Amino acid sequence: MNFIIRLLVIILVSGSFKIVDAQEFCSIRNSAWQSGEKVTFHVYYTLAGFYIYGGAANFSIRLSDYNNHPAYHIVGEGKTNSFFDGFFKVRDKYESFIDTASLQPYKFMRNIEEGSFKKNETVIFNQKNNTATSQAGVFNVPQCVQDVLSSIYYARNIDFNKYKPGDRIPFDMFIDDKVYHLYIRYLGKETIKTRYGKFKTIKFKPLLIQGTIFEGGEKMEVWVTDDYNKIPVRIESPITVGTVKVDMMGYGNLRYPLSSLISRK
Repeated sequence: MNFIIRLLVIILVSGSFKIVDAQEFCSIRNSAWQSGEKVTFHVYYTLAGFYIYGGAANFSIRLSDYNNHPAYHIVGEGKTNSFFDGFFKVRDKYESFIDTASLQPYKFMRNIEEGSFKKNETVIFNQKNNTATSQAGVFNVPQCVQDVLSSIYYARNIDFNKYKPGDRIPFDMFIDDKVYHLYIRYLGKETIKTRYGKFKTIKFKPLLIQGTIFEGGEKMEVWVTDDYNKIPVRIESPITVGTVKVDMMGYGNLRYPLSSLISRK
């Protein structure tokens, strides 16, 4: 899974905390974002104790249509800069079409190049029959399953005021022809400074699905704005060779004012 996109997928796996009924979240509706939203992130790596700019990720939403149903078309693109291309080149594009009412995915696509690894994938979701169809076949999936990109926007609509630090908020995600039973563990609120500015935030501690860049484990920290938008503003994690940090560095057409921003840097 793409290391830039995955940094923005806010997911957790098990621990001894309160669990919320997963069926509660089949009824989540969008109140956090709108068509036309764009958010840009910069990715930094540690090199001899210094953070070096390594690349960027851009996310956008537009209102579209899927088989005569109104849908949001979400696109996430990530790439390394020319310097890091020589070490580990990334050119990735993820797309998801999701239902405007239920926020469940209709179609997921990814075209990824990560070093020597390349993959093109398309998944068609049938929410009525609870199936996902990829190039490898037809798979049974749970009700209200998400794809890797739709899960980011799904999570932004959770009302965290209902929970206490340590509560787990479960959902299911289909990726690489497998279903992962995941959940978000809420850690509380914190004021932080990023390269963009000072924010009031909501904090998470994800335990990652193991991949080529991330070792699995509960090592990543995620901060999202403590306002109605809930956009990620900082993500930090160790990787197999050093540490990576991601900061939100630009946005446009948010649904609400960015009231969590205390001051610009």
